[in-house]
Amino acid sequence: MLAYLLRRLILVVPTLLGIMVLNFFIIQVAPGGPVEQILAKIQGQTQDTASKLTGGGNEVATNNAAAAASGGQAGTYRGARGIDPAIIDRFTKYYGFDKPIYERFFIMLKKYATFDFGKSFYRDISVVDLVVEKMPVSISIGLWTTLITYLISIPLGIAKAVRDGSRFDSGSTTIVIVGSAIPSFLFAILLIIIFAGGHYLNWFPLRGLVSDNWHDLSWPARIADYFSHMALPLIAMSAGSFAGLTLWTKNSFLEQINQQYVLTARAKGLTETRILYGHVFRNAMLLVIGGFPAALIGILFGGALLIEIIFSLDGLGLLSYDALLRRDYPVLFANLYVFGLIGLVVNIIGDFTYTLVDPRLDFDKRDV
Repeated sequence: MLAYLLRRLILVVPTLLGIMVLNFFIIQVAPGGPVEQILAKIQGQTQDTASKLTGGGNEVATNNAAAAASGGQAGTYRGARGIDPAIIDRFTKYYGFDKPIYERFFIMLKKYATFDFGKSFYRDISVVDLVVEKMPVSISIGLWTTLITYLISIPLGIAKAVRDGSRFDSGSTTIVIVGSAIPSFLFAILLIIIFAGGHYLNWFPLRGLVSDNWHDLSWPARIADYFSHMALPLIAMSAGSFAGLTLWTKNSFLEQINQQYVLTARAKGLTETRILYGHVFRNAMLLVIGGFPAALIGILFGGALLIEIIFSLDGLGLLSYDALLRRDYPVLFANLYVFGLIGLVVNIIGDFTYTLVDPRLDFDKRDV
C-alpha cells in the first residue's frame, strides 16, 4: 500500500501541471482580459463625460471629445480608442502582460509551488484570504449534501435491490426520478415560497450562512441557527442527487445477488441478512464508494452556484464565476490549482476507502 501511495503522490505533480497548462492557455487566449476590461471602463467614463460636454451630439464629435478628455488620440485600436498609450502601457505592466505568455506561466508556477497566489486584480485582498473567507459556505454545502445523499441513497438502493420488482421498488423509483427531473434552483425557489416567507410559512431564514448575531449566541443556539440557514439549501441540493446514486446502488447489489457465491451461501443455510451484509455488501459497495470523490468534488466546487445566488450564500462557486466574468486571473487560477489538488488527493483517499470495505484488495500489485 505504501508503494502505491508513493506512486499516486508522484503522479499528482504532472497531473496538476497538465490541468494548469491547459486552463492557463485557454483562458489567456480568450478575449476581454483584465486590461481590456479596465480600458473599456475608462472609455465608457470618458464617453459619458464627452457626451455631457457636447450635449449628446453626434458620434464623431463625442469620440473626439472623449479623446481630448483622456489626453489621447481618437485613432488607436478599438478597445483603447481615445486613451493615452501611456495609460495602456501602465495597465499592461501592472497586470504583467508586458511579458511573454510562457514567462508569465512559469512565474505563476514558481509562486504556486509555495502557495503564493498573489492578490486579486479587483479587490485589495490576497487570494488566500479571499478563498479562506468563502470556504466555509462551500464546505458546508458540499460536505453536508454529499453525506445526506449517501446516507439516504445507499439504504434506499439496498432496500430496492432486496425488493426488486415490488410496489415499493416501482414507487420509490418514480419518486426519485421525478425528484431528479426538477432542477435544484427551481426546487429552491419553491422551498422559499413555501417555507421562507414567500407566501405561506416563515420557518427558515433566507440569507447567509448564519445570522448577524451568531457570535452573541450560546453554542447550542449557534448550531441551531447554522442548520436553520442550511436546511433549505441542503434540501434543494440533495433532492436531485438521489436518483443516480440510488439506482447505481440498486444495480450494484442486484448484480452481486445473482452471483454464484450468493447461491452457494444460501445453500449452506446462511441467513439473508448475513449474506447481504457479510458478503454482498463489500463487493457491491466498491463501485458506489468509487464515485464518492467525484460526487464530493463536483458538489463542493461546481454544483452550488445557483443555490449560492438564490440563498445569498457567498461561496467559492460564486467567487469563481465572478472571477471568470471579470478575468480576475489570480483568483481564477488559484481556484483551479486548489480545486485540482484537492480533487487528486480526494481520489487517492477514495482508493484507500476501497480497502476499508474489502481488505482483500492489494493496490501494491497495480502499476498505477
